[in-house]
Amino acid sequence: MRIRLIALEHFRNIPLARLALEGRRQFLVGANGQGKTNLLEAAGFITALRSFRGAEPRHLIAHGQAVGRVVVEVEHEGLGEVTLEIVLRGGSKEVLLGGQRLGKLAEVIGRLPTVAFSSQDQQLIRGSPAGRRRWLDLTLAATDGAYLRALQGYHGALAGRNALLKRGAEDGELAAFEQPLAAHGAELVAARAAGLAALAAELTAAYGAISDAAEPVGFAYAPDVAEGGDEGALREKFASGRARERQLRATVAGPHRDDFTFTLQERPAVSFASEGQQRSLVLALRLAQAEWFRARLGVQPVLLADDVLGELDSVRRRRFWAAVPAEAQVMATGTAGPEAELGAWQVFRVAGGGFAQQEAV
Repeated sequence: MRIRLIALEHFRNIPLARLALEGRRQFLVGANGQGKTNLLEAAGFITALRSFRGAEPRHLIAHGQAVGRVVVEVEHEGLGEVTLEIVLRGGSKEVLLGGQRLGKLAEVIGRLPTVAFSSQDQQLIRGSPAGRRRWLDLTLAATDGAYLRALQGYHGALAGRNALLKRGAEDGELAAFEQPLAAHGAELVAARAAGLAALAAELTAAYGAISDAAEPVGFAYAPDVAEGGDEGALREKFASGRARERQLRATVAGPHRDDFTFTLQERPAVSFASEGQQRSLVLALRLAQAEWFRARLGVQPVLLADDVLGELDSVRRRRFWAAVPAEAQVMATGTAGPEAELGAWQVFRVAGGGFAQQEAV
């Protein structure tokens, strides 16, 4: 896939912009706080209608404006030349693909894949389980409709059970929600275990390309219900926890509390990996995610690199760029222009939410 044009209206600090993108290498250069990352955020929004920075849609609309808009024209392996338009109003989103209104997330997610490399990615190693779950859920849901349906079904049943716990409902009422909760939860646990096992192979290959394959890497899945993730074990866990959870007024055990950790030489990367190793690991994770999308969707994702290489040594920077597929479009940012050895880039100077194309470098 290649983005040919991106147009924004009242998106973050960008009042109006229209960038015609040529070739497969774009570089946005400028001081911090000028709008470089905002444009990448808009490009990444087309994959799952969510910001890779975690912002709510209403916060993407420029201050004082009622409506924000993102329009992209793409060349797509399956859809041909197509336009996606996203209109943001308050907390709502209106999405049109090729002029046809889309009403469900399932109609959008994964069709136009992008992968964002961000300095925040190290929080996937160091941060909370919630961030890791979100990454894994997006990666699996974008390529597997059954996973997305199980995820939506699980969270719907979870919301229902939590509402009953808040009002002290009887066992029979809770059991009615626990049955679909356990069924969908078992699907999630099985798919997460299989997905992490498969992604580990991609992660190993990508990390080896960046770090000369000297250190084995992987994942360690930690389902919250350690007694077993099958439907029967989950139903038993939910039933046995009713008394305590009535007091807490929330479901405190289940796949919505799952976690996984990154391993380096079979030890937790959060504790044993150096700063440089952790940076290489999250770059490898994003390359693995991109390959996962390409292999399962038949679409080469657009790569969005938000000033992530500055603290790597020159050897690892060169290895990273060598590991990026030649056929992938890369949109990158930095406070200084791209290194000459990386070849020709279409360069845009960014200042105050405006974009001016410079001569290719």
